[in-house]
Amino acid sequence: MTRLVLASASPRRLALLAQIGVTPDEVIVADIDETPLKGETPRLLALRLAREKALTVKADGIVLAADTVVAVGRRILPKAETEAEARVCLKLLSGRTHRVYTGVALKASDGTVRTRLAETRVSFKVLSEAEVERYIASEEWRGKAGGYAIQGLAARYVTNLIGSYSSVIGLPLYETANLIEDAS
Repeated sequence: MTRLVLASASPRRLALLAQIGVTPDEVIVADIDETPLKGETPRLLALRLAREKALTVKADGIVLAADTVVAVGRRILPKAETEAEARVCLKLLSGRTHRVYTGVALKASDGTVRTRLAETRVSFKVLSEAEVERYIASEEWRGKAGGYAIQGLAARYVTNLIGSYSSVIGLPLYETANLIEDAS
């Protein structure tokens, strides 16, 4: 197989790749501005950011990049960095169905970029104030799109999921495996 570079420092993405038998040869963090463009939809944002990350990393071989966006309608939720942001996210998600979009981009050695998008619908139960505060206290939300980690404590709040579970964690494995296989 061609040399594979992962454009992410996410331990979750590394673990997901390992789950399908893929170990990157190198990890290089793609540092880009992730601010949505005016009028940009959540799905287009996820694809654009994944593509930009792949193009930013300069390396021999193929570069794999991804970005996950959580949205309630057209409202894009932040990667929560403060308790206040996490609280706003959890209150918006409470009792509602939201969408998680993960864009995946693979830059081939010749510079061409192929992308895929996974869209998953996730429904949350109505969260009590005490549940929100317990989750905030866990700090599991820190740096997570939409202020939660489905593979952790927040799993107890999910009433329904339609789509790719691994995409909600941060990397849709079916789409990623196909991109890698096609590039090899």
